[in-house]
Amino acid sequence: MKNNIKVQRAIHDLTQQQLAEKAGVSRQTVNAMELGKYVPSTLLALKVSHIFGKSVNEIFTLEDKDWE
Repeated sequence: MKNNIKVQRAIHDLTQQQLAEKAGVSRQTVNAMELGKYVPSTLLALKVSHIFGKSVNEIFTLEDKDWE
């Protein structure tokens, strides 16, 4: 699953730590999501999207390999 969390953080001038605090997760979780090493739960994806004022589809994108 691809995402544009890093871009959105830059637009909103948030550090990984600040986003983590707003979303109720660790900075390491935010880092892992940005690197594509962690697929967030539905609740976390909704929280992140809400923080950025975007829809889930605007932040997270399924890749072809996600369907396999």
